[in-house]
Amino acid sequence: MKISFKNLLKYSFLLFIAVNLVSCKEANYEAKENFNKDWKFTKLKETTTSDDTFSKTDFEASSWESVSLPHTTNIEPQVVNNQWQGVAWYRKSFDVPVDPSTKKIFLELEAAMNFSKIWINGILVSEHHGGYLPVKVDISKYVNKGDNVVAIRLDNTDNKITGPKPLKRLDFNMYGGLYRNTWLHISDKVYISDAVLAKKVAGGGVFITYPKVSEAVSEVAVKTHVINEEKVEKEIKVVQSIFYDGKLVKEKSSTKKVNAESDLEIKELFTLNEAKLWSPKNPNLYHLETKVFIGEKEVDKKTTKFGIREFTFDKENQLYINGKKTFLRGVNRHQDYPFVGYALSDNAQYRDAKKIKEGGFNYMRLSHYPQSPAFLDACDELGLVVVDAIMGWQFYNDTDAFREYCYRSASELIRRDRNRPSVLAWEVSLNETQMPIYFMEKLNAIVHDEYPGENVYSCGWMDDVYDIYLQARQHRILHPHELKDKPYSVSEYGDWEYHSKNGGLNQDNLPNDLRAELSSRQARSNGEKRLLNQAYNLQESHNDNLNTVAFSDSYWVMYDYNRGYHPDIEHSGMMGLFRLPKFGYYFYQSQKDVSEGNVLEIASFWNKKSPLDVKVFSNADEVKLFLNDKLIASQKPDQDKNTNKLEHPPFTFKIPSFEAGTLKALSFINGKQISEAIVKTAKKPTKLKIWIDESGKKPKSGVNDVVFCYIAAVDENGTVNTDYSEEINITLKGDIEIMNPDAIKAEAGIATALIRVGESLNGSVSAKSKDLKSDKFSF
Repeated sequence: MKISFKNLLKYSFLLFIAVNLVSCKEANYEAKENFNKDWKFTKLKETTTSDDTFSKTDFEASSWESVSLPHTTNIEPQVVNNQWQGVAWYRKSFDVPVDPSTKKIFLELEAAMNFSKIWINGILVSEHHGGYLPVKVDISKYVNKGDNVVAIRLDNTDNKITGPKPLKRLDFNMYGGLYRNTWLHISDKVYISDAVLAKKVAGGGVFITYPKVSEAVSEVAVKTHVINEEKVEKEIKVVQSIFYDGKLVKEKSSTKKVNAESDLEIKELFTLNEAKLWSPKNPNLYHLETKVFIGEKEVDKKTTKFGIREFTFDKENQLYINGKKTFLRGVNRHQDYPFVGYALSDNAQYRDAKKIKEGGFNYMRLSHYPQSPAFLDACDELGLVVVDAIMGWQFYNDTDAFREYCYRSASELIRRDRNRPSVLAWEVSLNETQMPIYFMEKLNAIVHDEYPGENVYSCGWMDDVYDIYLQARQHRILHPHELKDKPYSVSEYGDWEYHSKNGGLNQDNLPNDLRAELSSRQARSNGEKRLLNQAYNLQESHNDNLNTVAFSDSYWVMYDYNRGYHPDIEHSGMMGLFRLPKFGYYFYQSQKDVSEGNVLEIASFWNKKSPLDVKVFSNADEVKLFLNDKLIASQKPDQDKNTNKLEHPPFTFKIPSFEAGTLKALSFINGKQISEAIVKTAKKPTKLKIWIDESGKKPKSGVNDVVFCYIAAVDENGTVNTDYSEEINITLKGDIEIMNPDAIKAEAGIATALIRVGESLNGSVSAKSKDLKSDKFSF
């Protein structure tokens, strides 16, 4: 066959175009690719199937369920008394758009519960213990350009290497699954390392510290670890750019030579005048953009959020943030949702943090394990100081494997979260667990080795070794002892001491029914009187903490939750399982400074069963209460033994007798009215009202977002009838689904459906119950 010069020219041009298209595709790859979609999933009834079967590249998984992440291995009922444990598998086919012999490819699982094994193209590349910290694997050697397969085996059964105690005796649940995000990272062979994979003490990745902190002049020290896996020396330029609110603040660059198959650390020191400091009231965040160039080509880039701040303690062990004395009022939080366990979307994580901040809190104890990066992002953004914890609760295994797991967890936790301004201290302690001194000494040393310098703190529930002593209130009551000269925090309070017969108060002298009525464990459906008892316990115990030398306290717990050992829900949350508030939430809101917003809440449903002593929570200095427009009283805050340290005690109004109608409260500061609140006696419900919980983040499609959808029985005035407890039938249209596996019933007048949003935001919800109907609610 003859080929003319004209055709040869045409074919050569087409070949040139094809080659350049391929080159462009490689040059424009996404350096960090979200890896959450298009997984296949199955969970095993028996574990007799060999790993070789499901890990093979050519295994046919078409019969498995198609899922996206975050994902839970099992949809659980509302009351979880037989949580699923076992072995589950995930598989995914994926494309690598570059030549792996010239690039670096990393797989990251933000969490995989609890013992994981990973195969790439049939080759076992990782075995990892621990379900709360990331699993990161260099898979460059195992992938091909083009089609590849990853297979992941997860086992969330009881594990003596990771602890904690077995599920049947555990006070929370460890739900299975790839329940956070997954990522595929691609870079050149000269790249910024990953802080966890680098395994460098106080190094790896990008590490930001603050040698000097003040509003006038602050210093930001940046240490960047760059690896050269090429077989020749490379000259690199590293450009560090600091941005605030999208605007460039300062930029520095340096040129270095990196030896072949070697690495180096590049250090830069920035001086920022009139720096915007991070604090709970002003959570200012900067962005550091780190770029690595070889010649004119950008070969790697990382963006790191940071906030300039300094935590210090005075001689009385009181906390100062950037030189300002600050008391931390906080809560504990378990990270689960009903039905989907740990598989919360990033938006759902933010909504949880937003409610905490709006509840009057500036502090979170992340008990009892490392929580989601998305939740910590929200803490950084909203201004919530945190104590960051390794996994640990009432379990110590005297083996080298267990200790090494704990040591590794401490190192990896710090490497993951060290640049976060929200982190005050590292709880490298096994909560409520007797630990040998040498074990605690090693964990404490890891904190200071991984994060050298001043104003860095370890903490633990024993007052040996650690920099900060965490003590639950019930332990203070039961085992009083002289405190050592170190900062002191009340790590848990308000629940156990009012619930247990050995909690330190007088519960052992009470009959069980009265003990239950007076405890802090109250469901929203338990009625006003018991919800007010809970609120009083919170007030009493918080005020008691303020009479100690504590620089912080954290109530147990923010949200109701399920637990492995007990057949019912733990109801000490100031919000219920579905994130609806109880009266105790309003008490804490009222402790806000007025500069953060006016608070006025009437803690009453005002019906025939309502107590005639009406509590009003407010941060004003005077409140007037009216019943059907008749003045009941104008009052200053309560004054008694349980208010002496409160910034804003509640107001208690005594109403002579019940009269249906309207309670109206007006609040005043310095004689000026600032707020109004109204509660009306509920009449017979006439319709159903639907709304969703946005809490700062609207529902989002394509990310497995889950949102609470509330359906309330309301009367002609729109007042919720709290006696309504009927089953609600819900109709959905569009790309949304209900996650509740059980019948949906109203609790204290409000039913809740957990709705997962699909790939498009085009759904609608309507509801009916007996003769009540709702309008259509559209997303």
